[in-house]
Amino acid sequence: MLSKESKIRVLENFYALDYVFFGKQVNKVDMCCPLVKEEYLSVKGALMSVYVEMLKLVNYAPAAIEERVDSKALMDLARKSAKIARENSQKIVSSQKARENIKEALKTELKSNPKAKVSEIVEKSIRSKAFSLAVDNLLIARSLKEAKNFKKLDEWEGRIIEDSYKILRDNLVEAAYMIIYDETD
Repeated sequence: MLSKESKIRVLENFYALDYVFFGKQVNKVDMCCPLVKEEYLSVKGALMSVYVEMLKLVNYAPAAIEERVDSKALMDLARKSAKIARENSQKIVSSQKARENIKEALKTELKSNPKAKVSEIVEKSIRSKAFSLAVDNLLIARSLKEAKNFKKLDEWEGRIIEDSYKILRDNLVEAAYMIIYDETD
């Protein structure tokens, strides 16, 4: 069972994911295809479900919250968390290791599709990597700092939860990318 503080953090992160990708709530994003938004919301819900299981596994124990948290305060927390996550991911994406990963992704894509535009592949790789890192920073980094037993992630159940998390995170990034660039084909 999660504590009140844990539940508030989960809800904050649920809203912060929208701010990471869109800079606003997903329901305020205009696009032509509502099915893509539905997919995004479904994957986001599934990701948060796996995230909750991860929090339970690692005995997540955030600091006590003394003040009352209403929806306005929750949205402010979500915006601040998303901003920090985006800034941290930008620092990581500009590192040498990230550049090497992007080059590898580019080589792989060009082998499978030699007529692809290099600039588009590079841009998509950078954005996808940045979004993935921002989601990880938002959900995982702070949670591990506040966990009592994060070594549980190294056990069998933890590895399954982590693998599920990664798959859902990648699907969420892809759905968000389709919303941002209105790719409905």
